[in-house]
Amino acid sequence: MSETRQTPEGQVIDAVDQNWVDTWAPAVTRPYLRLSRADRPIGTWLLLLPCWWGVLLAAAADPAGLAWFDLWIIVGCALGAFLMRGAGCTWNDISDRDLDAQVARTKSRPLPSGQVTVKGAVVWMGVQALVSFFILLTFNTAAIVQGILALLPVAIYPFAKRFTWWPQVFLGLAFNWGALLAWTAHTGALSAAPVILYLAGISWTLFYDTIYAHQDKEDDALIGIKSTARLFGEDSVWWLRLFMAVSVLLMAIAIIVALVPHANVMALTLALSGAWAFGWHMVWQLRRLDTEDWTVCMRLFRSNRDAGLICALFLAAAASL
Repeated sequence: MSETRQTPEGQVIDAVDQNWVDTWAPAVTRPYLRLSRADRPIGTWLLLLPCWWGVLLAAAADPAGLAWFDLWIIVGCALGAFLMRGAGCTWNDISDRDLDAQVARTKSRPLPSGQVTVKGAVVWMGVQALVSFFILLTFNTAAIVQGILALLPVAIYPFAKRFTWWPQVFLGLAFNWGALLAWTAHTGALSAAPVILYLAGISWTLFYDTIYAHQDKEDDALIGIKSTARLFGEDSVWWLRLFMAVSVLLMAIAIIVALVPHANVMALTLALSGAWAFGWHMVWQLRRLDTEDWTVCMRLFRSNRDAGLICALFLAAAASL
């Protein structure tokens, strides 16, 4: 006889099945970890991967290659991504708590469902941001300044969907900032290559978050929330192809600008192969996309972790030569 699996009390509707928060975390911590989206780790990956792109491309362009401190940048960015994604999601849910209560997919979140108070959420946001700041202080001064400046797009993003049809641009500005920061943590200064890589990441965000936004387009229309999914409508696939092409092209340009002056042919070939494979993963997504099926949209959105990891692995190989 098969056992009926019970849904953990307070579980968010779109949480990953059998995630560690709902399965292993102490009950008292679960509402706060859900507030940080720890039960939905894809956002942490999407925030982290541009950081890894930045530091690995910088190392590949450096004649000295990967240094021991780069390992700390990689680990520090992972910890920071988890914490700042949590702080950013907490801020987002504080700002959107009334709207989230009106959307089927988000009304089970800790604030609209009453699992956490606004005061508790503010304190939790502050704790995450403070610990993340201490990690940032281990980097050089230029990277620290960039980390502080990153708070601006993070603060604006929750309100973007109220005044523009392109809130995904603001998400892209925030989520890909790590490409600039991690490059600077390695090199001490910005240059053209990380800026182009940053723009490639923004186009990638427009790709994956438009897919994500198709899940809520009906509820968003009822309550007046704007998104690229609503803006593009039936033309979404055409726009997604455009974002995919721009992202791959800009990533390739960033790699060429960074590596041609210093790297060997093998490193350049490996890095460009990563951009090519990154693009083919997005092609694979488009072939399976059904914008009217929210489960397909969620599955493809989450698969962008693999798309970004493919590029990071090729850059890591190039940096190791």
